[in-house]
Parts: sequence; C-alpha cells; structure tokens
Amino acid sequence: MAKKHKKNSKVLAKLLLEDVLKYFQAAPSAVHHYKDVCDALGFSDPIERIQVMEVLESLVANGQLNEPETGKFRYTSLGSSYVDGLVDLTSNGSGYVIPEDGTSDILVREDYLMNALNGDKVRVHLFARRKGKKLEGEVVEILKRAKTEFVGIVQMSPKFAFVVPDSNKMPIDIFVALHELKGAKDGDKVVVKMLDWPQGAKNPFGSVVKVLGKPGDNNVEMNAIMIDFNLPMEFPDTVEAAAQAIPMEIPEAEIKKRRDFRGITTFTIDPVDAKDFDDALSIQKLENGNWEIGVHIADVSHYVTPGSILEEEAYKRATSVYLVDRVVPMLPEHLSNGVCSLRPDEDKLTYSAVFEMNEDAEVLNQWFGRTVIRSIRRFAYEDAQKVIETKEGELKDEILTMHTLAQKLREKRFKNGSIAFDKVEVKFNLDKNGKPLGVFFKVQKEANQLIEDFMLLANKSVAEFVSNMGKNPGAKRDQYANAPRKPMVYRIHDRPDPDKLTEFSKFVAQFGYRTNFQNENTISLQLNQLMSEIKGKGEENVIETLAIRTMAKAIYSTKNIGHYGLAFKFYTHFTSPIRRYPDVMVHRLIEAYMNGKSWETESELELRCKYSSDLEKRAADAERQSVKYKQVEFLKDKIGETFNGVISGVTEWGMFVEILENKCEGLIRLRDIPGDFYIFDEESYSVVGKASKRRFRLGDEIIITVKKADLVKKQLDFAVFEEVNFEARPKRNFDVNKEREKRNKNERRPFDKGKGKKRR
Repeated sequence: MAKKHKKNSKVLAKLLLEDVLKYFQAAPSAVHHYKDVCDALGFSDPIERIQVMEVLESLVANGQLNEPETGKFRYTSLGSSYVDGLVDLTSNGSGYVIPEDGTSDILVREDYLMNALNGDKVRVHLFARRKGKKLEGEVVEILKRAKTEFVGIVQMSPKFAFVVPDSNKMPIDIFVALHELKGAKDGDKVVVKMLDWPQGAKNPFGSVVKVLGKPGDNNVEMNAIMIDFNLPMEFPDTVEAAAQAIPMEIPEAEIKKRRDFRGITTFTIDPVDAKDFDDALSIQKLENGNWEIGVHIADVSHYVTPGSILEEEAYKRATSVYLVDRVVPMLPEHLSNGVCSLRPDEDKLTYSAVFEMNEDAEVLNQWFGRTVIRSIRRFAYEDAQKVIETKEGELKDEILTMHTLAQKLREKRFKNGSIAFDKVEVKFNLDKNGKPLGVFFKVQKEANQLIEDFMLLANKSVAEFVSNMGKNPGAKRDQYANAPRKPMVYRIHDRPDPDKLTEFSKFVAQFGYRTNFQNENTISLQLNQLMSEIKGKGEENVIETLAIRTMAKAIYSTKNIGHYGLAFKFYTHFTSPIRRYPDVMVHRLIEAYMNGKSWETESELELRCKYSSDLEKRAADAERQSVKYKQVEFLKDKIGETFNGVISGVTEWGMFVEILENKCEGLIRLRDIPGDFYIFDEESYSVVGKASKRRFRLGDEIIITVKKADLVKKQLDFAVFEEVNFEARPKRNFDVNKEREKRNKNERRPFDKGKGKKRR
C-alpha cells in the first residue's frame, strides 16, 4: 500500500500522481473504481478523495488511463489511450466504436471517422472524458475493412462514372474511372471493388469486378443479395469432387458397428418442397407397455471428418441460407440431398437419441449413439396434419400416438415457463421466372408441433447428457448446476433486459393490457398470458414483434446459462447437421466423449461458436433482404391500390405500416401526411399533428395507398388514405402533455426501426 501523504503538501500532487499510476501499473488489465483507488492508497476524507479523482481525470486526459465506465479506470499500456473496436454507423453520419474488450461504446462524430465504414475494425484515440458526457474519440487508423466489394448501380458521366451502392450501410458512392468499368453500361447492376480512399478525397476509388445485369431481373437481384452478404455462389471444384467421391452405398462393416433400427417403423415429416431430410422418427411399443421413440439425425460427422476439405468448407459456410427462391447450402448437393438425406426406402447412417416413454410422456430411459435406419414413408407436414385431423391414413396409429405424446411434452414445457411466440412466416408463390404471384403465411399446426417437440426433447437431452458425463449417476439434477463439465456447444438464451421489459410494459398498457415484469420468476407466465390475450386482435403482430425485440438473441457458446425462452437449463442444437455446423460439432463431441476421447479445447470451441453465431445472423439478414425484395416486387404493379394496414413502427421522419393481408411493410413520411405538420412523440410511440393534435400510434389500424415501389432500394412508400375506427381506439394511460426528458439523437432505442444512411 502506498504511503499516505500529509494534506496541503506542496509535493502532494506529484507524489499522488506517481502513487496512483503505480497502483494501476501493478495490475494493468484490471478496472478499478475510484473508491477502490482511494481505499488502497489510504485516503478516506472527502477532500482527499476529490484530489484523487482530479488526479485520475488528469491521467485520463493525458492518455495514461482510460475510463471505460463512469468512475471506473484502467491503465493504458505505453501511456497511450487507444482502443480497437468495430464501427457501428448511425443514421446521421456519426458512429459508435464497439471495443473488443467489451467496455462502453465510444461515440465518434462524423468529422472524426477518417472514412471508416460500417463494420470496419478501427483504432480510436479517446478524448478526455467530460463529466456526465458520453465517451468520445477519433478514428486514427483503419485496421481492417469489413468489406471491400459492394453491389450497386452504375451512373455514367462523359469522363467518369460512379457506382451508387444498394446498401444503406454503405453511405458513399464509389468513383470509377472509365477504363475500370469492365464493359458496364449506365444503369447496370455491378460488383465494384474499393481500391483506395486517399485522405481528403470525398469518394473512394474503385473498379468493377463483375457485371450482374439489369436491375429488376430476379437472378440479378438474388445474386446481388448473395454478393452483398458475402454468400458463396458455388462450391469450389475440389469440394464438389470430394463430395462426389463418397459412395451412396453403406459398407456392411459400418452397419455392424451400429444399433440397427431398420426393422422399426420409421418415417420423416418435412416441408412439401424439402429435399434435405436430416431428421426421422421411429416408434415401437415395448413389452412393458411403454413407448420407444427414436429421434434419428443424419450422421453428417461420419462423412465430414476433422481436417478434411469438406469440413473446412462446412465450417466456412457455417449454415445453409434460405433465400426466397433458392437455398445456399452448407454441404454439396451430393451430401445434403443424397448421401446424408434420410430419403425413404434407403438405408441411412444416423446419430440417434432414443427415449423410453410412458403414456404421460415421461422419459424413463434414454440412449444416444450411432445407428442405421430405413425410413418407410416421407410425409409432408400437410399429409401428417390430415392424419391428425381425420384420424385416418397411412401410419395413423403411429402418428396419432406420437402426436399425443408431443402435446403432453408441449404442455409440460409451457407449464415450466417456455414462452409461446408464434410469429407469422411470409412465403411467396413464384412463377418460373421468380416473379411473386401471391403471398401466403406459413402456419404452425399440430404436425409441425409434433416434430418441434421431439426435436426439442432430443436437443435438451443431449445437452444435459454431455453436461452430466462423469458425475455420480445417483445425484440429483440440481447438484450438477455448478460442477465442472466437459467442453460442450450450447445454444444459450439470456434473460430479457429489465429496461426493455419496462418500455414494453408501458407500450402494451396503451392497449389496455396490464403486465408486471418485476418478478423474474413470472416473466414468462406474464408474456404467455399476454400472447394469449392478443390472439386474433389487430395489435397482435405489433405487440408480438416488440415482445420478441425485448428478448435477448439466442447464440452458441461453451458457457452454459440455459435457454430462457424454452425454460431449459441445458440446450444445444443436435438435430440439423445437414444445414447447421454447430450440430456437426455436437455430434462429434458426444461421440468423442463416449469413447473417452476429446476433440478441441473449450477456447477453440468458443471461437467456433462465436463464428457460427455471427454467420447465423448474416444468414438471417440475407433471408430478410430477399423477402423484402419480393414484397416490393409484389406491390410494384399495385401502385395506387389501397390496403388495410397496421402501424408497425414510428420514427422522427415517418411511420412504418404493415399491410394486413400480405405483411408487406412500407413507410409513410411525416411530410407526406396531409393537413398538418406532424411531430414524432417518442413517449407514446406516435406521431401528432401540431395544430390538429390528430395522433397516429404504433398498433393503430389505417388504410394506405401504395405510392411507390423502389426495387433498387428495396423500399415501399405508402400514403395515408384514411384511418379505421379512429375514435374507437382504447384510451392510453400516458399524459402526452407531460414534460419528457430529451434523449440524445444518437441513442439507439429498443423499438426503433433501422434508419437509412444519408450519403456523405
């Protein structure tokens, strides 16, 4: 501990600064609260503590310390105040840098971005932090560009050209010299590579690397989405060759190593247009009167082995991506639709979770291991649903028995706190050229639930089985909670953020729904009750969408915290290895552990988990983009037509409206609402006429006219036609005239729609 100095000493400031600096240098990676510093140095009275705080602030100002959070400090090596992180641009041209070490985000104003773009890895110099203000800084080096190739439209001039990027996340046009156009013409959609962006230049310089074709063509637009999200267009020849070298036939020696289910009734239930069948179910009645249910999953890990070229490509892709009109598969077709696909009347290698269950769907025994199966029937969901509804058809006894067991599993899951979100999935009827002829919604019925609940049972049971390996088999499950476990890939889902729940509770109160999220143990019960109350009502989709936004995102991790949304203490992904790389990892881990071996260390697995989570998000974003494009294309020939809609988002520049009959969403700009000047009222999620006080609120029904459909920007513009039941809406609990605290415009709000970037 440093020696305490006398107050008012002339050398106090210098000695105190040295003592403080030595204290931080002793543990350079630690973050210390200023009170901890005072205690360690022996300063207790208020005046002394103020002096210590002044020294800390001076060390931050000269770069020897940084302040990741208010009142908390950390030593910066080499006397610098530089932080590395990723850029997250905002709508007004400024951005946040998200530090790699997980500390507080750093605000970087537009003039200090140094040409950094969204997602770039940069080095930021921290400014001296002013009390009560956000941590700010300046980009001093771009360490790595997130991407250098962009999709856009060529705009020609006599002596040069620009490529205007499609993505709102690329806010600047790219200058292209005429000799770098590679034959592209004015109006062509191209891929342009950013070559250089000299300091002081308004625009980056680029070169066209591929001409995609004319905007509006289905293949051009889908290929553009794939390129924009860096999705692979095809497999390398070497990967295709490696896949083709795998025979369809299964050696008899391999079959003998496995538990044989070929004599047990086995079938698949999948979407009508599916080709990659990676899960099957088997059922047989045991002599003791119980049921044996087998969940059989394609044994991809048998064919895709560590270190192989197929393994490298599967990890690189991490997931299959399902665009509106095509699949970007994780595995070559010979594997995904052939060798590994559990097609009927073919022997297939599988990895299975087998459960002995009684009539109450209680699991009495379970078994995991490698198997061989032979499916006798391929059902589409519609086929199985017909059997459930009519109680007639092929394998009716088996399907009806499994349906009964699945419903009991489902009932127990919700009783334990599983949350019942039932978001509508939009699908399109396409012609041979990919043009959308109609929109329909994918509805979850009992056949879907049958598959879902047995897959959930398998995923949960596998995770718990691996977590409990090596423990006393007689111990209670609760005793495993804090015990050290073998490295495992979990699918985790954190508890909702309390602040978001508070905002959500205020919002639903405006519709007359009362919720109480103060008790952590009843949050799921409250949400399920709310979802039940809004069923079939006009505000259902808006409230459900916002409820989902309050929840944390599920990710892959070796650090198990359970799955909050499903109310499972242990959960993983085991059931879809044809289309998800984490499932391949889980198969590999469970097989290694059951044979007394290991595969990778926990730190190596965690890196693979993070990568898989990142690419899962990329896939979801690409899928949404393809749906958005088809929605715009569907309404392109319906300009001037009117539709019933519901206000699904409100911002300072407009309100988003979702058409009820087709779920297409467009924007009504505030400046286009006739008869008044409208202002965004953030507190009540509404826009209000300044003179008339007329109010449009989130969740209100409204009749709109389709004003514009922009295929290039994938944007729909609507206009107000009239409101529905304007006077009959439920009264709000908010006093709209009360004084509200002003918020920083750069602050990211939980319910805001994404904002378009201004080009700069």
